[in-house]
Amino acid sequence: MRTLPALLPVAGFLLMSCAPKQTGTYPTVSVQDLKTAVDSGASVLDVRTQQEFAEGHIASAVNLPLDEVAARASKVPGDKPVYVICRSGNRSAQASELLKKAGKDVKNVGGGMNDWVAAGYPVTQ
Repeated sequence: MRTLPALLPVAGFLLMSCAPKQTGTYPTVSVQDLKTAVDSGASVLDVRTQQEFAEGHIASAVNLPLDEVAARASKVPGDKPVYVICRSGNRSAQASELLKKAGKDVKNVGGGMNDWVAAGYPVTQ
């Protein structure tokens, strides 16, 4: 019986480590949310490499590879939300953080192009 109280902090730590990650100071949206936004004319920034972008992207997306985001953040519109996407959501989260710090209104697309394609949404080359 004395081991139960000793295990409670360990159990709490394990539960907390399984919790979803905080996405910083910007919202993360689903590809379904993005599809609705794209259909309404939203701006999409694809931060994958030029080669990845050329292999298939959202028709209205603009390519700005992650390694260029910090240097070119001033070129990203700041007057309306910009949806940031990559392959899986990792690079777009990094780009979203950089752009948010630069004062941009950004929304990270969780799951990225992997989820977009899996949902059957259109891709162009």
